Amino acid sequence: MGIEAYLTDDDGIGGDLRVDVGDFRVNELSDFKVGKDGEFLIVRLTKENWETHHLLRDISRALGISEERIGIAGTKDKRAVTTQLMSLRGISEEQLAGIDLPRIKLEPVGRSNKDIGLGDLRGNEFDITISHMEPGSGERLKAIERSTEAVGGVPNFFGYQRFGIVRPVTHLVGKKLVQGDVEGAAMTYIARSFPGETAENREVRDFVWNTHDFREGIRIYPFNLRYERTMMHHLVEKPGDYAGAFHSLSPKLLKLFVHAYQSYLFNKLLSQRMLDSISLADPVEGDVVCFTGEHLGPDTSKLEPVTKKNLPDIKFLVKRKRAYITLPLIGKDTVIDSGKTGEEERKILEEEGVKVSDFSVNIMPDLASSGLRREILLRVKPEINSGQGTAHLKFFLPKGSYATTVLREFMKANPEHMD
Repeated sequence: MGIEAYLTDDDGIGGDLRVDVGDFRVNELSDFKVGKDGEFLIVRLTKENWETHHLLRDISRALGISEERIGIAGTKDKRAVTTQLMSLRGISEEQLAGIDLPRIKLEPVGRSNKDIGLGDLRGNEFDITISHMEPGSGERLKAIERSTEAVGGVPNFFGYQRFGIVRPVTHLVGKKLVQGDVEGAAMTYIARSFPGETAENREVRDFVWNTHDFREGIRIYPFNLRYERTMMHHLVEKPGDYAGAFHSLSPKLLKLFVHAYQSYLFNKLLSQRMLDSISLADPVEGDVVCFTGEHLGPDTSKLEPVTKKNLPDIKFLVKRKRAYITLPLIGKDTVIDSGKTGEEERKILEEEGVKVSDFSVNIMPDLASSGLRREILLRVKPEINSGQGTAHLKFFLPKGSYATTVLREFMKANPEHMD
């Protein structure tokens, strides 16, 4: 997944996440304006142990509407208790009351003339319990806490769930799409098996991988592999139309593939910076910084390259938390950085066998991505309480950041223990 380094040298506390679903709680914070009128019903959704895209599909079916009429600001963890806002176009409170799905709560909070879109949130509050810490972890926990405070946070990696923990396939599909191999992308998503899957899933995937027999695949694939089944249904009806098979998925899910590959490349770049012992807190020549924007967070529309001339001023602004060091989420409009950072960008793209222009995704232009910048240091200071083999952490993260990125620095555990 491109995550190859830790910020701290201290041994981790180990442990497990989500021993109980309630051990991982997420509350979305939003400035979305809600009134009494408008086409969109705004709802507060609380879900427990639901994968977001599966739930949206089931809600759309229960209401008899397309998923495009449902808006959310971001996906939330599956094995968790999460709360977030959701918009429903053309739906009444009476229709909402008719939804009967387990482990969810839907509370109308008002109406709006606009829907909720990806990114319409300030961030998320997390309330997390780590269980089964290793013996003697108390001192290690404190040492890691001191080290992260000294730097001002943790590396801003894209978390494991961006790619899939049991089956980390999303970025691999994205790479195939960027390279123009739409058949390879479809086969990777439908049929590439991973060791962490159940024996049944591995067996049926391997069969389709080796035979391309989608008709038989539909018969033998478990019903919970719904997206793979949807794609195979399309390929049975229209053999060879792999792009069409992808377009049978929801647009929200479809866009995740290329984005996940961009996230993987970002993680690789950030890991290499750390392995090269380049500071996350102090800018160097060739870096690109962004400046403070709304809610005192980074505004990546305001960028400035770091030069020998402006380095002292940029260092001052970063220290005062008025500027942030960034790395690129590589896209078709990305300009490779200068200095050591640029060397690593060129090296990783060469190793991956992709070019900046490939992110135009000519085979499926609707998946083209221009590219962005992302800050490399996640400024976070968890409130931590520990005792009797458990640690309890509370913290806020801005949108686009991952709680597992914070937790991995403390736990240093196998990703499977963080699922």
